[in-house]
Amino acid sequence: EMAELMGKLRGNKVKFESDKIVLTAGATSANETLMFCLADPGDAFLLPVPYYPGFDRDLKWRTGVEIVPIHCSSSNDFKITSSSLEQAYNQAQKLDLKVKGILITNPSNPLGTTLTRPELDLLLDFALAKGVHIVSDEIYSGTVFDESNFTSIAEVVNDRTQEVNDDTSSSLKTRVHIVYSLSKDLGIPGFRVGMIYSQNENIISAATKMSSFGLISSQTQYTLSRMLSDEKFMKKYVRKNRKRLRKRKEILVSGLKSAGIKCLKSNGCLFCWVDMRSLMRCNSFEEEKLIWKRIVYEVGLNISPGYSCHCSEPGWFRLCFANMSEETLHVAIKRIKNFAELIHRENSVILKPKQVNNLLLSRNFSRTRSLTRWVVQLANSDEIHLENGR
Repeated sequence: EMAELMGKLRGNKVKFESDKIVLTAGATSANETLMFCLADPGDAFLLPVPYYPGFDRDLKWRTGVEIVPIHCSSSNDFKITSSSLEQAYNQAQKLDLKVKGILITNPSNPLGTTLTRPELDLLLDFALAKGVHIVSDEIYSGTVFDESNFTSIAEVVNDRTQEVNDDTSSSLKTRVHIVYSLSKDLGIPGFRVGMIYSQNENIISAATKMSSFGLISSQTQYTLSRMLSDEKFMKKYVRKNRKRLRKRKEILVSGLKSAGIKCLKSNGCLFCWVDMRSLMRCNSFEEEKLIWKRIVYEVGLNISPGYSCHCSEPGWFRLCFANMSEETLHVAIKRIKNFAELIHRENSVILKPKQVNNLLLSRNFSRTRSLTRWVVQLANSDEIHLENGR
């Protein structure tokens, strides 16, 4: 049933074989298992930034694997380029780290965008040239508003290997591994149902052994297999879910636009990547952190600052729109608009540098400190991300 679902969510452009699937207790377990299978302690994986903050925990804590960032820029909407790949690879070598692979999220967390076919071809060419693996975390594949806008790396590999059947094709198949979970597409993170899909027999064998330490209960498997086999329900559910997510996203983007705040153009996921640089007095991560604290304390909203996602540029934030009612979303947007107006009034007052510093130091956040202290503690931890779930 999982193999069938994977194909349906990708428009049946590629067929998945059930004997190449290893079930795991969520995508977190799947990603960590692949790190154990593909790398030794001290080896490195390259990750495009910004990336999901939980990867600092999932990929590193127990495996000893190091993360080297692939720096992406807002100038091209944070797309991966050949130069950024080479720079990351060279940086790893300077640090005396052996690169074992690249991990991508497609659709991207936190960007909410899907990788284009040229980007996927670039990654595959790079992996072949360097002799490394690619892990594609596609946990949000069912949230893409229009399925025709999503290209799975499995589809690209399938197309390329059908064209030429040689040693290169075989190498390509064995170097690409997909992670998936029902947590986001079906909204059931507590069921802990994830999986690894790979055409590498050694990986499947090793991952199957490791999955013994994070099994999915038989009762859970039975219940979900029955649900997934209900084609009428699943088709209706996926269609309605995509429609609702698109509507929510449009509400958020439109509301923020009326406040003079832009969002990165996106086509999936449960959040938007929001550009709040217009609210900042200066281009620094300290200023970004200040804006975030004010939104938590004064506005009463919890959003993720870009620095928690290792973004190279200050001023970007991840805003979730799917884990609340539509009414609550409108309340949140109104609060942000009021906050933006307040910030613009404050910034219109010309202050000397010393006065700005005094203003920052004198801010009184005590009114809501007791309610939001835990949020700040999480934000100041490099290992723990800000918002519940991925």
